Amino acid sequence: MSQTIVKRTRWYRKIHRWIASGLFVFFFFIAITGLLLGWKKNSNGYLLADSQKGVSTDSKDWLSVDSLQSIAFKIYADSTHAVNKPTVERIDIRPSKGMVKFVFSENYLAIQLDCTTGSMLHFERRRADFIEHLHDGTILDNLFKSNGGLFKLSYTTIMGVSLLILTITGFWLWYNPKRIRQRKH
Repeated sequence: MSQTIVKRTRWYRKIHRWIASGLFVFFFFIAITGLLLGWKKNSNGYLLADSQKGVSTDSKDWLSVDSLQSIAFKIYADSTHAVNKPTVERIDIRPSKGMVKFVFSENYLAIQLDCTTGSMLHFERRRADFIEHLHDGTILDNLFKSNGGLFKLSYTTIMGVSLLILTITGFWLWYNPKRIRQRKH
C-alpha cells in the first residue's frame, strides 16, 4: 500500500512541476494584477479615480443625458485631440453625488461631469480597467479585435483548471508523506 502512495506522490509531483513551470509567468501576472485590483479603491485615486461630487443631487436640476454626452465628447476631443467621435462603453450616473461618468472604449479614459452644470469634475485614465483586462485576458481580445471573448474564455479556463489541479496535487504532495510516515510507525 505504501508503494502505491509513493508512486502516486511522484506522479502528483510531476504534474505539479509541469503545470507550475509551464504557466509560471501567467500565475505571476495574475497574482500581481489581482493584488492591484484588490487595492484599487485604496490607491488614493491612482488606480481607480474617486467619484467627484456635483452641485445638486436633485435630478430635476440636471441637464439631459444627451446634453451631458455632447459635453463629454467635446471635452474628450479637446483633451485627446481625437478626430473621430469616441465610443461610449458605459454611462454611470451617481444620483447621490450628482455626477455622471462617461467611460470610453478607447484608451481607457473616462470623464466625470457635474449633472447640473455640465462642468468637468475629473478626467481620468482608467488604470484599474487596464489592469483588469491584463488579469482576465480581455486585453488579447481587444488587441486582436476578437468578438465573443475567445481569448478571455480560453485564458481563464486554462488558468482556472491549472490552479485547481495545482491545489489538488499540492494537497497530496503535502498529505502523502504524512500518510507514509504514519504507516511506517
